[in-house]
Amino acid sequence: MTETLLPAPKRRPRPYRAPSRVGKEFLIRTFGCQMNEHDSERVAGLFESDGMTMTTDLGRADVVYINTCTIRENADNRLYGTLGQLKAIKDVNPEMTLMVGGCAAQKDRDYVRERAPWVDVVMGTHNLDRVLDLLDHAEHWGPITEVVDELQAMPSSLPVKRELPHSAWITIQVGCNNSCTFCIVPSVRGPEISRRPGDILDEVRRLVDDGVVEFTLLGQNVDTYGRDLALDGKRRPIFADLLRQVGAIDGVERIRFTSPHPNDFREDVALAMAETEAVCPQLHFPLQSGSDRVLRRMHRGYTAAKYRDRLAMARETIPDLAVSTDIIVGFPGETDDDFDETLELVSEAQFDSAFTFIFSPRPGTAAADYVGEFVDDAVIKERFGRLQQVQDRASLARNQALIGSVQEVISEGQSRKNFSIATTRARNGKLVHVHGHHPAGEKSMVRIEFAGHHHLGGVLI
Repeated sequence: MTETLLPAPKRRPRPYRAPSRVGKEFLIRTFGCQMNEHDSERVAGLFESDGMTMTTDLGRADVVYINTCTIRENADNRLYGTLGQLKAIKDVNPEMTLMVGGCAAQKDRDYVRERAPWVDVVMGTHNLDRVLDLLDHAEHWGPITEVVDELQAMPSSLPVKRELPHSAWITIQVGCNNSCTFCIVPSVRGPEISRRPGDILDEVRRLVDDGVVEFTLLGQNVDTYGRDLALDGKRRPIFADLLRQVGAIDGVERIRFTSPHPNDFREDVALAMAETEAVCPQLHFPLQSGSDRVLRRMHRGYTAAKYRDRLAMARETIPDLAVSTDIIVGFPGETDDDFDETLELVSEAQFDSAFTFIFSPRPGTAAADYVGEFVDDAVIKERFGRLQQVQDRASLARNQALIGSVQEVISEGQSRKNFSIATTRARNGKLVHVHGHHPAGEKSMVRIEFAGHHHLGGVLI
């Protein structure tokens, strides 16, 4: 069949229609960040609104949606490996419709088609509201690619199927105005756009009525929320105000957010976190590097000293704060001295956890052009190992300090690896394993009796 490529101009909202795919089943596979997870929940909501039910069995799926990530090379490799496996299934079941969306599709629409011509729909990050229309087109007229450069509808305006009944993602902002030289997000998510606070608060109230008690506010840089809005021609909303307003809604028990930016994190946000009972004592505070020279080349906008000061301010202001971070090893031109400065800061900061990554050149970013300065793989591997050792010691020490403490936890359901254990989450974001059957959403008080590098063990009180 001939593929259709549409420029997809701005459209009116999809008119209501009766569900047309009753009895069909769909499967969604998500790669990447929380924003992608949130988008996948919206796609699932749209599929269910059309009469389909979710399955985890590829052999039963009539529609498969792959939500892609392109933040690192490994994400691309996983995508094309997955698409290769799906080709074999599609050869056996040619009626299955295969859809690819998300950041890789937004960035590499033509390359996805070249590598995987058996894909029926390629769509980007800005047109989730079109997923059923594109599915219609693929089923009736053949393959289609539709990738647009501007947001068509806020994801939170779409139907949703949440993974956990008690917990919800809330998009407060999409896109990013920063220019970090390693990051592809501004290219695939576009410029920063904030939702109006009234829309956010209305969504929270509706979700509370639906039984949700835990909310995660999503944005690429939540600290700059509201800078593009003017409520009365002069006043602009700020993130600290939004935290307080969400926390004041009856029924909201837990508020988390991701991600702040160290350059924009201010005392007003820390105070709002400390003074708003529902806001959890948890902060993801991406470092990336402890070297001022590397931070300048990354265009991060802060120095190591500024990072230390703001981290200290947050810990002094917010009791029992748990802090996680992101660190890139092997950024182009990183010297042994640069890495030693990172190692020193990580050792000093004693993060509760760290997401550590090997630098991955992303085509379209400034850092991808620093080819002559790429660090040797063997050097990166050695540095990465040393960093993990330092961070593992810190993670274990921070967790061991909680032994004997009493923590409020909410169950996320039984562990997939051991059904006799429930996976629960403390207010500080830490994973706590509890023996017994505890359905998702059940709240308990537990005493911590075990501490590992990446989780705690508790017994019910």
